[in-house]
Amino acid sequence: MNGLQAYQRVNTQTSITDADPHKLIQLLFNGALERINMAKARMQANDIEGKGRLIGKAIEIIGGLRSFLDFEKGGELAERLEGLYEYMERTLFEANVKNDPDKLDEVADLLRSVKEGWDGIREEVVGQSAQVG
Repeated sequence: MNGLQAYQRVNTQTSITDADPHKLIQLLFNGALERINMAKARMQANDIEGKGRLIGKAIEIIGGLRSFLDFEKGGELAERLEGLYEYMERTLFEANVKNDPDKLDEVADLLRSVKEGWDGIREEVVGQSAQVG
């Protein structure tokens, strides 16, 4: 492991350790988007193994996002997000099987849209935490 990789690992671990729940979800969005972009590059380079591994990681991360859904508090929105995450997982699987970069772009666009909404509620969420604590 070189110095840059060591730094990135420590930086990632520190980010996760210091992250509040809202920030943790943001990190998951970023991680999924990063893996999709990397998978697209591997797809274009004809690196089938690398592409498959990265798409698999993106699917795992989206599964992680699904596991954070709170159906009691989130109600219909949580149900819609679950359906959207399931669609993203299926579409990534298809992108892998069919070697289709357009499907990767579609999922990345969907993820960015959900992430923008999540980023937009940050102040509200952090403000509530401060009041409760």
